[in-house]
Amino acid sequence: MTKINFAIIGCGRIAERHAKHIVHFGNLVAVCDRVEAKAQSLAETYGVNYYTDISLLLSSETAIDVVAICTPNGLHATHAIQVLQAGYHALVEKPMAIKVADCEAMIAAAKQADKHLFLIKQNRYNPPVVAVKQAIDSNKLGSIYSIQLSCFWNRNADYYHNSWKGTTALDGGTLFTQFSHFIDLLYWMIGDVKQVKVITKNLAHQGVIDFEDTGVIALEFDNGAIGTINYTVNSYRKNMEGSLTIFAEKGTVKIGGEYLNELAYQNIQDFSIDNLPKGNTANNYGNYQGSMSNHDKVYENVLDVLQNGAAMYTTAFDAMKTVEIIDKIYKAATFTNKV
Repeated sequence: MTKINFAIIGCGRIAERHAKHIVHFGNLVAVCDRVEAKAQSLAETYGVNYYTDISLLLSSETAIDVVAICTPNGLHATHAIQVLQAGYHALVEKPMAIKVADCEAMIAAAKQADKHLFLIKQNRYNPPVVAVKQAIDSNKLGSIYSIQLSCFWNRNADYYHNSWKGTTALDGGTLFTQFSHFIDLLYWMIGDVKQVKVITKNLAHQGVIDFEDTGVIALEFDNGAIGTINYTVNSYRKNMEGSLTIFAEKGTVKIGGEYLNELAYQNIQDFSIDNLPKGNTANNYGNYQGSMSNHDKVYENVLDVLQNGAAMYTTAFDAMKTVEIIDKIYKAATFTNKV
């Protein structure tokens, strides 16, 4: 079977992870970054061409099938639309975008170009997440009553230093860059959000980031369930927890660990989740860690869609719903900087 040819736009840390999986599943033919040193370094590692201009990449590399977009959040829409209009499939890192209107424009561009718009929501592949999702879908838990999502990570000043992260225009907010995967799981597993009440504060990052580092959210879902989200990037020195607890008619279950990677508790009527496969490790970036490293599963699905006509594991509509929910939260937020 002919291998799929990929290019990468944006040559930061996450691009290195994409490149590693691309050469396993397909061919990497070119990379692009406006900072020449970054583009050149990644290109030399894999022996491919590099560009500092996206338009030149898209017009010169005719062998491309899919372009992985690893640029800052606020540029995802612009770059995805460029790629789609040039006639290539796009694979976009999280979040899809930081504005709902941009998500809609991306979906419209994919439809007009008759190309696929792939989105990365790797936490959907965590073994306990898969198992609990199957239990919900098969009605093992019955009606969902309430949920509690906890996101307790550490992102110190060094993380944001000399970076687009922490800026309103390119980052968008802590929920976009740090916890959009968690919000995606709420939509995927529980459903859409009807209303929210929110308090957010910047308690430890004044002068470092433009927005909140901590938030408390109360939610009501369309299906009648209620819940809370408690999140912070002020966990002392290291990540502490990423967990989702579900209280339901026929049971209680908690997905825990630092990255929703462990089945921490279960008590379900006439049912038990057993023999979970071992999941991948977390993305390791030196001084901090991110979500579970399931990009291999993402690329497997991309190839399955393109070569076998399989269904997308995460649709563009799903990814847009994550942005909609985060947008709803931020619009409802009472935000203050610590005085």
